[in-house]
Amino acid sequence: MIKPLPYVQKIQPYIPGKPIKEVERELGIKQCIKLASNENPLGPSPKVVEAIREFLSNPVELARYPEGSGFYLKNALCELFTKKGVKITHDEIILGNGSNELIDIAVKTYIGPGDEAVMATPSFVVYAMSVTAQGGIPKEIPLKDWRHDLDAMLNEITERTKIVFIANPNNPTGTMNYAEEFDRFMKALPEDILVVVDEAYYEYVTEPEYPDTLNYFKEGKDIMILRTFSKAYGLASLRIGYGIAKKEIITEMNRIREPFNTNTIAQIAAEAALKDEEHLNKVLAINEKGKQYLYSELDKIKEIQYLPTQTNFIYIILPESISSKEVFDYLLRQGVIVRPVGPHQIRVTIGLPEENKAFIEALKKFLGG
Repeated sequence: MIKPLPYVQKIQPYIPGKPIKEVERELGIKQCIKLASNENPLGPSPKVVEAIREFLSNPVELARYPEGSGFYLKNALCELFTKKGVKITHDEIILGNGSNELIDIAVKTYIGPGDEAVMATPSFVVYAMSVTAQGGIPKEIPLKDWRHDLDAMLNEITERTKIVFIANPNNPTGTMNYAEEFDRFMKALPEDILVVVDEAYYEYVTEPEYPDTLNYFKEGKDIMILRTFSKAYGLASLRIGYGIAKKEIITEMNRIREPFNTNTIAQIAAEAALKDEEHLNKVLAINEKGKQYLYSELDKIKEIQYLPTQTNFIYIILPESISSKEVFDYLLRQGVIVRPVGPHQIRVTIGLPEENKAFIEALKKFLGG
């Protein structure tokens, strides 16, 4: 039997949050609530649904390949950033099958066997997976006060370092690094290292001291800013995201990008989503209200701690006497799906009011409250 490359065997496959239908089938229960994958509980804009229906009114279009360059979606993105006072051209945007694919493309473009990439831990596990798959070395630096320790990450940079990954806000903790410390990091970073800033939860951020990474892009720094339509825009099932970087970086990444990597319906949906600011604001308002409700209820539970979040999920720290698996299994039987993210930590997505209430009631029941 053919054997894989040695470093492939080092990778632990990514395990997604349990799907609702699978849980209902396995446990024989109905009306499960999924709060495990940071999905948008409201779903996409009605304008997205309308745009998809219009496309499907001519079924023969399904037989045609997607618009390979993503011209119209890139146009919509350029218009969006122009309104924000930032000029971006098509040559400075790359579309991906979720921002997840863009992480992989960046690694394939710049990481070879023995090369290093610096990242935090715990953070998005795909960074280390992608680097390892290329024979690279992921250097994982523990968080400090639940945030990226940017000073420690700088200290780990060597002549072999090609990429630094920064998830801001971070997944799974929901925490963020501030503008001042990020600026210090960027000024101290040696040249010829690509900083990949993963801003998947950008739209949810309310902290005024959040770094404006587009400033570094405008200065011509080696930075790639990743954003997605999976979270606030509610298009997770269609898998579409984008990256912004200077033309030279995008040109090299396009050598690796597969043709037609983003499908037509995803492009159409993303373009329509960008045009409905009212729906996006509604999503953010419901998330903020749900966050404040969960804060108030979690504050009443003495046994646990949680981290204030800049995202649409909350990182909950259990007592050492309670394992995350125990809580996960119990909540699962109550029809509430959360995500264990450590031996004594769970991550819960902020849902609709009734979903948040169901989670709190099930958690209190587990704790005997």
